[in-house]
Amino acid sequence: MDKKRYEEGLAVRRAVLGPDHVDTSLGTADDFTRPMQELVTEYCWGEIWSRPGLDHRTRSFIVLAMLTALNRPHEIRLHVRGALNNGLTKEELMEVFMQCAIYCGIPAGMEAMRIAKQVFAEIEGEK
Repeated sequence: MDKKRYEEGLAVRRAVLGPDHVDTSLGTADDFTRPMQELVTEYCWGEIWSRPGLDHRTRSFIVLAMLTALNRPHEIRLHVRGALNNGLTKEELMEVFMQCAIYCGIPAGMEAMRIAKQVFAEIEGEK
């Protein structure tokens, strides 16, 4: 493992997804899941999300569109929170999912909208 890239990834992952989520993911990792957590932190967050070519806000747009296309509800939920942390508005998230509905299918767009609405309600309840 490249320790520097891992530490950079850990900082970005915490900034985008929130320290509670990241610390729980890493803290509950066991011998089976720890290698995946390390891989994700080092390469996804340390190598890709840390690149200078796109800001985190733009990366959030892209990730949400891809997750919607792939029908990954758990990850959509997580990345809606991350997108809000990166400054996207509810209106912009709606536009991402509307665009996805046309290019990926109405059910995919509808599911992403439902998930986002649940996340918004959870966040409101946390306040």
